[in-house]
Amino acid sequence: MHRTESLKEKIALFFQILWPILITQVVLYTMNLLDTMMSGRAGTDDLAGVAIGSSFWMPVFTGLNGILMAVTPMVSQLIGGGHHQKITESVTQALYLSLLLAVAVFGFGLLLLEPLLSMMKLDPAVHHIAKHYLIGLSFGLIPLFAANVLRHFFNALGHTRIMMFIMIVAVPFNIALNYLLIFGKWGFPRLGGIGTGYATSITYWFILIISILVTFKVDGIRPYSLFVTWFSPSLKAWKEQLSIGVPMGLSVFFEASIFSVVTLLMGALFDTVTVAAHQAAINFTSLLFMIPLSIAMALTAVVGFEVGGKRWTDAKQYSLLGVITAMGFIAVASVFLFLYREWIAHFYTDNPAVITWIKQFLIFAIFYQLSDAAQASLQGVLRGYKDVTIPFITALISYWGIGIPVGYGLASFTSLGPFGFWLGITVGLTCASLGFFIRLMTIQKKEAKRVPQH
Repeated sequence: MHRTESLKEKIALFFQILWPILITQVVLYTMNLLDTMMSGRAGTDDLAGVAIGSSFWMPVFTGLNGILMAVTPMVSQLIGGGHHQKITESVTQALYLSLLLAVAVFGFGLLLLEPLLSMMKLDPAVHHIAKHYLIGLSFGLIPLFAANVLRHFFNALGHTRIMMFIMIVAVPFNIALNYLLIFGKWGFPRLGGIGTGYATSITYWFILIISILVTFKVDGIRPYSLFVTWFSPSLKAWKEQLSIGVPMGLSVFFEASIFSVVTLLMGALFDTVTVAAHQAAINFTSLLFMIPLSIAMALTAVVGFEVGGKRWTDAKQYSLLGVITAMGFIAVASVFLFLYREWIAHFYTDNPAVITWIKQFLIFAIFYQLSDAAQASLQGVLRGYKDVTIPFITALISYWGIGIPVGYGLASFTSLGPFGFWLGITVGLTCASLGFFIRLMTIQKKEAKRVPQH
């Protein structure tokens, strides 16, 4: 990360930071997709068990990773302000906190996993696979959370290509482990879908080990002496990170969970064909969402760097650049979505009824994608300012207080039917975007008045 003087330099630096984050996000998404596909090859029960296990795990991971994302704005502001001597301790305390979070999740899992699965009244085989898939996954909690701390640290420094390369290597490693453990090849036990959990855990340890080695080898990271210089655990430091991270984690959780809730409500109100088409459309648009999500992560780093140095004009320029980029990318993707919606539908199924529904859902997706791009990029900017509490409240009200009720009302009491849920999501995301925009304008005006531009 370095200072830029012109808009051209800002664009160059922004995209230099952005594209590796985007590739990393797509690779992460692909890894999860391949886990599900390979489990399905082992059998229907295996596919169902892994799907159930993932539905329990993903909201937990999404929320907790949001807490650890606080490392990016904290470190980027320290760099921007020239406080490099504080960075090592800040990251070390985050690593301690990640360990505590991993132990806490493991403990809650011991207590709650069996009761939660029993409440679902699953087929015994599916219950067994889901339970032991999550048990296998639990052995990777510590490396997963620690590696995410290092990932957000690398991003804050502007070294976004590091995790990209690590993930590109990790995916074939994970595929090989899946092959060995799911199907019992080369003398390994045949674990079916359960093997996916253990393969993923081993992959997390692989990612952490490579990430730690990087801290000793890369010139821009080695001077911080991570894993060489140690500090005593600090409750004060944890409190600071949690004060930023918890609202971030909850905001991400509430946004992600709105889609899970809508899927559950769809299942209660409409037939299997409609639900299958809805899920396929959500799956594809989730892949497209990797673009604004990556832009938001890049924005947090560059805006945080400028805010740390109290360079308010530069921070505003990056903010505008990032939001326009996110909206522009999704606008282009929406044209693609409209023109090739039938081809996309055929990618998921050959059922004519499902294809018809998917095509219609994708048209509604165009509108919610634009709102999603706006709210994601604006949140990324606000995180760069370490402004997270008001955005969290805004997200809660917009997604759960407006989006879901409006969607349910439209789906249940109007002729829109299932499309009402998609309009509800769009309304919720649009309200969030407006709220984040107003909050950003308020923050930028206040900060510009408080401290003169450097």
